[in-house]
Amino acid sequence: MPVRPITPKEASAGGNIPDVVLETVNDYLKARGSMDRIVLTQNELLTLLEGKGVNRREAFEKGWLNFEEVYRAAGWDVEYDKPGYNESSSAFFTFSR
Repeated sequence: MPVRPITPKEASAGGNIPDVVLETVNDYLKARGSMDRIVLTQNELLTLLEGKGVNRREAFEKGWLNFEEVYRAAGWDVEYDKPGYNESSSAFFTFSR
């Protein structure tokens, strides 16, 4: 079969996200499973990942935190909010049923 370009949706489908990232997010969601809306800050996720041996810089460089589409495909409504350059709040993911 000839090689074809991938679609933007295929590119964002999270094929390069390591299991440890998905397992960490899954564990976080399970721990708060009864909630209709779950907020996971980017810093909290990175701290959890560092505890499992993941390098923070590598996670950013390789796009391992771009997992929204994977969870959307699984039925979650996922939003990522990143503050503007002049805002002091933290970036976070919001998962809704």
